[in-house]
Amino acid sequence: MHNPGRILYGRLPGYHLSQTGQLMAETVAKAIGGRDIVALYSSPLERAMETAAPLADKLGLEITSDERLIEAGNLLEGRISAPGLALLRNPRNYRYFYNPLRPSWGEPYPVIVKRMKSIIDEARAAARGHETVLVSHQLPIWAIRCAAEGRRLWHDPRRRQCSLASLTTLTFDGDRLISIGYSEPAGSLETGPSVPGA
Repeated sequence: MHNPGRILYGRLPGYHLSQTGQLMAETVAKAIGGRDIVALYSSPLERAMETAAPLADKLGLEITSDERLIEAGNLLEGRISAPGLALLRNPRNYRYFYNPLRPSWGEPYPVIVKRMKSIIDEARAAARGHETVLVSHQLPIWAIRCAAEGRRLWHDPRRRQCSLASLTTLTFDGDRLISIGYSEPAGSLETGPSVPGA
């Protein structure tokens, strides 16, 4: 992502893919463009829509923008988040960290899971027997994966398995989730640590 100020951009508008991000999106489109994908949904944020665009072009699909795929709400958005744990070192932010299990600084994990499950169920029903792609953001993807795997929702953000332009795959047999996969078709293009708010 293009974020020279290293801020937590969350849901703020105006954040676009960097040149590397664009190349990553194109790489993912090439990697999965031959699959039986019949629908494409995206978070309405610019960087997500730009990630979906190469796949939409390759498949000749319209991108359906859906608010349920948006980045997690965060009271700290717009603040400097790098290097390291800059948010935690600033005393003005301490009041937001009283309950990491909720989390107290943003949208509750169960709320994220509920909205993500809703759009996944809807997209799956619309594309039954085929595949669909949903473009979202790191925390919503990680939260729904944890829920699907029966893991606790609170976690250390540094340990999420959800890199930029990665694919988390949910496979269903009818209405039953039968497997969860993960891959990084553009992983070789990543040039550094994940950018907050991705």
